[in-house]
Amino acid sequence: MCVMPVYGASYRAALVADMDTGRVLYQENATAQNYPASLTKIMTLYLTFDALEHGRLHLDDYLIVSKSAAAAEPVKLGVPAGNKIKVEDAIKALTVLSANDIARALAENLKGGMEGNFADLMTRVAREIGLSGTNFENSSGLPNDDHMTTARDMALLSMAVYKHFPQYWKYFSINTWTYNGKTYTNGNRLLRTYPGCDGMKTGYTRKSKYSLVATARRDGHHLIAVVLGADNKDVRANVATNLLNRGFELVAGTPVTASASAPAPTYTYTAPATTQSYTVNYAAAPTTFSAAYNVATAQTAPRADVSNNAPGNAGVQFGAFSSRAAAQTQVNNVMNLIGVGTVIETAPNGMFRVRVNNLSESAAQNIRARAQNAGIDCYVFH
Repeated sequence: MCVMPVYGASYRAALVADMDTGRVLYQENATAQNYPASLTKIMTLYLTFDALEHGRLHLDDYLIVSKSAAAAEPVKLGVPAGNKIKVEDAIKALTVLSANDIARALAENLKGGMEGNFADLMTRVAREIGLSGTNFENSSGLPNDDHMTTARDMALLSMAVYKHFPQYWKYFSINTWTYNGKTYTNGNRLLRTYPGCDGMKTGYTRKSKYSLVATARRDGHHLIAVVLGADNKDVRANVATNLLNRGFELVAGTPVTASASAPAPTYTYTAPATTQSYTVNYAAAPTTFSAAYNVATAQTAPRADVSNNAPGNAGVQFGAFSSRAAAQTQVNNVMNLIGVGTVIETAPNGMFRVRVNNLSESAAQNIRARAQNAGIDCYVFH
């Protein structure tokens, strides 16, 4: 494919590919590292879908929003700390609103209460599905110089979601969503302007600039376009539209030629402004996109490891009280603020202890950190 998708536009990387075969139809700087911004949430959702698939989470479960999650800025749903949100609403908050507070709430609830643990899991799973230039430092895409990806990797990740969790693909095509009386509109304008568009995700930070993963179906073909680092929303939408148009022309066997009146391509590549280069070197990373596609979309998805939540001989005590009623108040407080279920035990001195038992050391330390962040005094015991 020899025609540039947009004349005179400034963006950093672009790619269009067939989602069903892994055939790359066109790419520019597809392996150059860039900041993913909220495209990060595609991996957060991938791991959420994995938890749903394996029964660790259910759509009608509720997530507790911690103080840390509630404080996430700037785009947020605004659920107060200590309140709950249903898992299915959390998914929609990510796909439609791109809510940073809810991305963090998902991360904390899925991985022992610490977003950093979840980010480590994100990077490990990225490695397992062949993303050779990606490192995650958080669940939302908020700025971090070490939080990087490539257009190639975003395409592969999106294809993995499509192949491994097709039952949840519908969430990426939601145009509007109403929550607590307020209606939110998806930032992916191609859902409203491009025939056949069925997803997927937008992203923006000052360093990343404007990015988009867009997917569309036409005449039996399902294509994906990735645009990273566009100057503005119009550029990313126009580049994605042109990529998809020319991709569909190519898979249909229609000759792709430049208009006689079109000026010569003047593509501008703008390197991301960063003081350091973070490279993830995976020894076993596939060398071609076709090989990487086969790894990313293999029939069996890599199962997300939650071993740091396995039972053990550690526990956390949230205080000892002179009456059962006072202890029950603390039980309710712990559940409301950090979503941890506790039990009341009678101590030898007649006091009533509020505890959670049979934790691994790491899970106990994570709960302790969450509790302290929420202003709850506690300690780890063995």
